Amino acid sequence: MAGRKLRLAMAGGGEGAFIGGVHRMAAALDGDWELVAGNFSSDPERNRRSGEQLGLSPDRVHATIDALLADERERPDGERIDAVAIVTPNHLHAPMAIAALNAGFPVFSEKPMAMNLAEARAIADAARASGQLYGLAFTYSGYPMVEEARARVARGDFGTIRLVHVEYVQGWLSTALDREGNKQAEWRTDPARAGLGGALGDIGTHAFQLAEHVTGLKVEALSADVTTHVAGRMLDDDVNVLLRFAEGARGTLRATQVAAGEENGLRIRIHGETGGLEWSQMEPNTLTLRWLDRPAEIVRAGGPGLSPTTLPRLRTPSGHPEGYIEAFGNLYRAVAGSLRDGGPANGEAPGEANWYPGLEPGLRTMAFVEAVLESARSQEKWTAFPAVDVAMLRG
Repeated sequence: MAGRKLRLAMAGGGEGAFIGGVHRMAAALDGDWELVAGNFSSDPERNRRSGEQLGLSPDRVHATIDALLADERERPDGERIDAVAIVTPNHLHAPMAIAALNAGFPVFSEKPMAMNLAEARAIADAARASGQLYGLAFTYSGYPMVEEARARVARGDFGTIRLVHVEYVQGWLSTALDREGNKQAEWRTDPARAGLGGALGDIGTHAFQLAEHVTGLKVEALSADVTTHVAGRMLDDDVNVLLRFAEGARGTLRATQVAAGEENGLRIRIHGETGGLEWSQMEPNTLTLRWLDRPAEIVRAGGPGLSPTTLPRLRTPSGHPEGYIEAFGNLYRAVAGSLRDGGPANGEAPGEANWYPGLEPGLRTMAFVEAVLESARSQEKWTAFPAVDVAMLRG
């Protein structure tokens, strides 16, 4: 794979799809990837138009994922795809990922990993059995200052972590858009396509993954309240969770899509024995550090004092915005680097060289969704977090 662009196929993301365009921009950002094939829509005409608009050869635009994979397996090494990006609604993540892995192709998938934990385990089994790379688009892991936050916690700058507060606050579903023809709202509130959770699965999983990613701590129990505020909506639109971490830290998680007037308010605050930090997605170049015994500090992307692992994720000089597409591009660049290095074993992403989210955060986010819903139904104060040790899976 050295010395050439990696060849990418895309499942979903056709004409009119938001996230497909984001993936294509991110994949193109560093020149690592070339989109050569796809199954962009179940609608034949939309699928054809999407391929045409993207400049693909008609014989590389397929009606189904199975047809795409069968065709690619028959192509010579010099033409065959190197990975499949899955950018569909949630109900197709597992069947498409498993099919691609079983066919011998690495997968980079939109989150959440699947509709439920059982499907997620099946994906993990397929990744282990095939030995193929499996990555997940938890975009916020790709921001430079998220890495800076993670690195500072990991080296003990704040002492033992005591408090972890994360929130993802949106307002776009404050009205019944899902019953007014908005396609993005329709599938996200449909249990048949979104899965077990509404706001919980859509943005709550982002918040949970960010909390565990930055702190390195694992949730061991939780207590949740899950609400649907918009009448007639079939899935939750507001979630509040108390968190207990295995190492003694305590925390909260809030995920809502009915906070009228809010945009995309993902924020994390962490406090240890001697200080803490705060990062907000809507001010992504800034990391605020607060101390028990000295004035607060502002650390900026591209500025002095950044950790060695942060520097490779920077793209612009200080003072220039590093945003959503760039963070997404960092994920695609990391996956490309991993594939060129031979790929992590069993679909895992260990170590600094392969830092992008893989099987473990995928499994844990699905376990989180199920534990939150179980807690919300229960009269018990605390619900134990399900065991999702990757080593326990069949392989």
